[in-house]
Amino acid sequence: MKLYIKNMVCPRCIMAVENILNHLNISPLDIRLGEVVLKEDINKEQTSVLRKELDRLGFELLDNNQQQLIEKIKAIVIKQVHYTDEQNLNISNILVSELHRDYSYLSKLFSTTEGITIEHFVILQKIERVKELLTYDQQTLSEIADELSYSSVAHLSAQFKKVTGLTPTQFKQQGIDLRRGLEEI
Repeated sequence: MKLYIKNMVCPRCIMAVENILNHLNISPLDIRLGEVVLKEDINKEQTSVLRKELDRLGFELLDNNQQQLIEKIKAIVIKQVHYTDEQNLNISNILVSELHRDYSYLSKLFSTTEGITIEHFVILQKIERVKELLTYDQQTLSEIADELSYSSVAHLSAQFKKVTGLTPTQFKQQGIDLRRGLEEI
């Protein structure tokens, strides 16, 4: 049985969901961003309790197939931008490959449901990753641009300013409180 869970955006989210499942004596085979595979089906009562526990921590158990697909798209983008070393891959090709759906369908569904394009969602995720890396203060802006496959520092800086209203330097001077949680994007 597969469950789809909204707002699972990081390894800690996976651990939190795993803890809930263990607490409820529900055995997962696999837990990934936005998705849990169970060893066996759960009944309506278990589903209801699980839903309440997930809600308590800011997650949401998804029933709608289209919403599940939207969450899969988000999870793939988040994984690609935040947790994969190889940034130079084409997101549309990755989505088509992993979801076995036509990109135009995925794009239209995402835009209609979320109010932004997949491409804009990718940009927002990349800017949050830039904010994170700037906060760590361990890489130069040039290194960050390379890591996130920007064509140049100027392109990164222009996109950063367009999204945040600040240059990367201004952001760095103002501090960490300007970052957003991935589930808020």
